[in-house]
Amino acid sequence: MMIFYWEKILIPYEQAVEELKVKFKGIRNEYRRLDEYSPIEFVTGRVKAISSILDKARRRNVPLERVEEEIEDIAGIRIMCQLVDDIEKVVELIRSRDGKDLRIVEERDYITNIKESGYRSYHIIIKYKVHTVFGEKEILAEIQIRTLAMNFWATIEHSLNYKFSRNIPEDVKERLKNAAEAAFLLDQEMSEIKDEITDAQEIFQLKSSLIVDILKKIQNLYFTGKIKEIEGIQERFLVLQEHGSVAELRRFSKELDEML
Repeated sequence: MMIFYWEKILIPYEQAVEELKVKFKGIRNEYRRLDEYSPIEFVTGRVKAISSILDKARRRNVPLERVEEEIEDIAGIRIMCQLVDDIEKVVELIRSRDGKDLRIVEERDYITNIKESGYRSYHIIIKYKVHTVFGEKEILAEIQIRTLAMNFWATIEHSLNYKFSRNIPEDVKERLKNAAEAAFLLDQEMSEIKDEITDAQEIFQLKSSLIVDILKKIQNLYFTGKIKEIEGIQERFLVLQEHGSVAELRRFSKELDEML
């Protein structure tokens, strides 16, 4: 009976995670389709395991009948960014949706207010409505926004907390703090060259779009029956794909338009 109870409780949370992942991945893909730099690198999500929910409820003295009201991260979304500056952009994106498809309950800035362990991340607690066969339900969910370096550190810390049952030895704690500082320094270094990084990635996205477009045009030419031209075109394309600039790829694309 308890298994069925938990399965029914977690259905809306599973649905919320899937819907939120699709929405934030959609934002990332929209940036990329426009050949613009995306502040969202990738998105993951999970529903907390029943054993983890029970463990958290026990540690916080939360009665089972209050679990859904008092444990805010049963549904969790994690948004990874390349640069620290991207975090604020993602936070603003979420704020812009407040009152529309979600409601912000609380924001917790562990980047400015670093945890004693060295943990850095930005957390937003939201309320999100889902529609299931049992009807509409508004649930709590947590969105974590962090850089790749912050995420690497947090993943290691989580594993060590699990291994030592949240009683990490002092010498390991100290080394973790040092590692957190090293990760932060890496983020700072990346921020120093952010213009070069964003420019490089925008060029990469633009070049990728041009290559896809050129391949479609070559395929269309093939169906026209111009076999001799196709052989020369394919050779030129392979060279340009490897060594060509965006300007050269654009000129080549225009040539294909004229041939078509």
